[in-house]
Amino acid sequence: EKSMKLKYLGTMLTDDYPPFEIPYFQDMVAAGFPSPASDFMENPIDLNQYLVKNGVATFLFRVSGTSMIEALIDDGSLLLVDCSMQAIHNSIVVAKIHGDLVCRRLCLRPKYCLIAENKEYQPIYLNPDMEFEIMGVVTAVIHQFA
Repeated sequence: EKSMKLKYLGTMLTDDYPPFEIPYFQDMVAAGFPSPASDFMENPIDLNQYLVKNGVATFLFRVSGTSMIEALIDDGSLLLVDCSMQAIHNSIVVAKIHGDLVCRRLCLRPKYCLIAENKEYQPIYLNPDMEFEIMGVVTAVIHQFA
């Protein structure tokens, strides 16, 4: 079985970081030609406030592997995980199984399992004998292109 590894990077406390403001343009970005109205800029946004809902319970993980590529979570992606959120059916979660961290989609019906978003990976069916814990719900994925 192929495996995906997650590296714990630390807690994401918004108080620990100074405001990181980036200019924010109101126009949507088209995948074609630029909009002539793109000169109009909204107030800058702080990525900490935009991405982190509960700083005390938000953690960062680095992904290693390709089990979630169809959910746009690729090798090297950075995950923001909120440990205070309740995982529901179809949530993308970080879970600990027998001490190993994995990122998968939680399926609660018809059977409890963790499903990869890559056809090369088999579902992980959950049973009472397993050492299993949901660490938190993935709330954001950050990709670095350059």
